[in-house]
Amino acid sequence: MPSEPRHAPFRMPERLFAELAAGGGSAEAVAFLERAERARRLLLLRTLLDRLGTLHTPLSPVAEAWDVLKEAAAAAPGPVDRLLLAPATGGWLAHALRRLHGTASGPPLWAEAGHLCALAVAASLHAGTRADLKVPLTDGGLPLPGLGLARLSGAEDGVTVAHARTSGGELTLSGPGRDGGTVTVTIRPATQPLPRPAPTASDAHPAWTPLRTLAHPAPAGTVAIPLEDLDPYRDLDDPLPPAPLDADEAEAWQRLFEEAVTLLAAPGGEGPGRFDPGAIRAVVPWGRTSTQPPAPPTVLVSATSGDSFAAMVIARPSCPLALAETLVHEFQHSKLAALLHLFPLLDDDREERYYAPWRPDPRHLTGLLHGAYAFTGVAGFWRDRMAVAGDDEAADTAGYHFALRRLQSRLVVRTLLVEGRLTPQGRALVSGLARTLDGWLREPVPYAALTRARTAAALHRTEWRLRNVAPPSAGSAGPRFRPDRTSWPDVRTHAFAARSVAPDTADERLAAGDAAAALAGYADELADDPAEPHALAGWIVARAVLDPGRTTRRMLARPELLQPLPSG
Repeated sequence: MPSEPRHAPFRMPERLFAELAAGGGSAEAVAFLERAERARRLLLLRTLLDRLGTLHTPLSPVAEAWDVLKEAAAAAPGPVDRLLLAPATGGWLAHALRRLHGTASGPPLWAEAGHLCALAVAASLHAGTRADLKVPLTDGGLPLPGLGLARLSGAEDGVTVAHARTSGGELTLSGPGRDGGTVTVTIRPATQPLPRPAPTASDAHPAWTPLRTLAHPAPAGTVAIPLEDLDPYRDLDDPLPPAPLDADEAEAWQRLFEEAVTLLAAPGGEGPGRFDPGAIRAVVPWGRTSTQPPAPPTVLVSATSGDSFAAMVIARPSCPLALAETLVHEFQHSKLAALLHLFPLLDDDREERYYAPWRPDPRHLTGLLHGAYAFTGVAGFWRDRMAVAGDDEAADTAGYHFALRRLQSRLVVRTLLVEGRLTPQGRALVSGLARTLDGWLREPVPYAALTRARTAAALHRTEWRLRNVAPPSAGSAGPRFRPDRTSWPDVRTHAFAARSVAPDTADERLAAGDAAAALAGYADELADDPAEPHALAGWIVARAVLDPGRTTRRMLARPELLQPLPSG
């Protein structure tokens, strides 16, 4: 990890940009993005060090911590580089800089700045070098990035200062105790076995809690990806306390991950929807699903931060297929975020006024671009599932998702292209997505699946406009959004994924292809509430299926202009 910046220009080869612009990207392209993120981290770290140089702190000065980091990097460049590139390190850097700019909050600033000392201690342990630093503790705990959590039993509560000494991979940690004295522990973090054992009732707060990992086999050997439940900067912004998973929850994650990786390992090249899971740098479990009812067959929560390359926050789903799809989706976001760090892709005024087929609310252009890129990858994922489906039912479900996501992504790509706010690099990227999606739109999909996908896409757009867009007023330009709009559940996208065996509701009848029965059902619902958006959207789409003429096309295009409908 050099202390001086590199002066050579950082240029992406055109062929690698073309791979990424198509929605995919080879291992070489992903490695280039990771190198770019490394350079960005060094620049941010240099900026942070300059700003923290005058900060009053009871901890070791930042210059001392930086010297420890440099010495460790000289002795073990690989491990220390991985520490620098760890997603939580990026989260800490971004959060600390926001603290300095007054746009974020958290513990005392000196304690957050002192996370650099924890990074230096972790680097020293990885490298086997010597260090002697004052570090911040929170309730007696010291998170060591990439290693785990050290804890002083009987330590004073709150944010305190401790002494950390390292030598030959051994850590001695001393800090203030609750009784007014000093408590000390000596551990060897880098040699503890993984995965970690569950604490016993008599060891509820162990002196050392190693980082959990998700292991999977690879051609070069077993790959261990952090299942990050300890680092305070593992989330999207504000620091969090450690939330160690119980053994059952960790085992459930491992089983799901192994099966998800098997799905992603299917042969087929490097196109959208395919990537090496070994490129993931961390999976952050959201919530504690082992104590909750079974999860639905979709992912409740997933998110990615541009500050934390190749990490993803995920609520554990109930099946490997949902996890595999989510890994693809979130890694697409990471790739695009890295590209946005390298190139200005669009001129975004951040005005939220555009339709995104996967959201209940209007989005700005950057959000549209992220959605189009992510769901192009998702479409590719389901295209592969359709190709390897073992039976008609699996092919039908995969075909539905492929058809839906390619259609929705192409609609958003068109919006991005016609808005005229893309830079040359942005236009090249979005044009690459368009070429990929246009090719996919010509590929055959089982007829029933294709019909349900088109219907589901029309239903979402129609309900979105009914819930978000008000009829235009005199002299208004562009859409006028309803002041009373709220978030709403998209219950149809996944409900339409499977054939309805015994349709009962209006939605089920429409999904089964019985538009006439669905129309009558929606009319009954509208008799009670003529403006209810869910039923009204269904009525309009069912009517369009039965009578695909000019009048119904106008209703689909601008449903907000419609008056409450009669029950016929």
